[in-house]
Amino acid sequence: MKIRMISRSGIYPEYETQGAAGMDIRAWLPEPVTIEPGKRALIPTGLFMEIPPGFEVQLRARSGLAIRQGICLANGIGTIDSDYRGEVQVALINLGEEPFTVRSGDRIAQMVAASYVRAEIEPAEELTASGRGGGGFGSTGIE
Repeated sequence: MKIRMISRSGIYPEYETQGAAGMDIRAWLPEPVTIEPGKRALIPTGLFMEIPPGFEVQLRARSGLAIRQGICLANGIGTIDSDYRGEVQVALINLGEEPFTVRSGDRIAQMVAASYVRAEIEPAEELTASGRGGGGFGSTGIE
């Protein structure tokens, strides 16, 4: 995967441990951005990617930020498609109780490269029955 960086940090996305599935990515900001509780902000990274066909890059929250400060991705998981060539930006939301300040160079999210299969849609009048049927949203219980 090719990555072009305009960030002055010079820090490319990187795996923090040997077994990490996601690479941490950092904010690239001319000045700090404070996200008030319940508010969102689009944070630039200074990164541009050329993702191979058949792959996507998923942006995910960093678990430490989520549990300690309530900082999550506003869209849950972001997808960067292989044909996108713009700057990677991260939509953060502050679900915590205190303002949170993002500074340039802060690790704000993680990215996971994933392969995918494009499904072909087949219109149907009926679907094959399954043991679950239409049960969802708690239909299998808590335990």
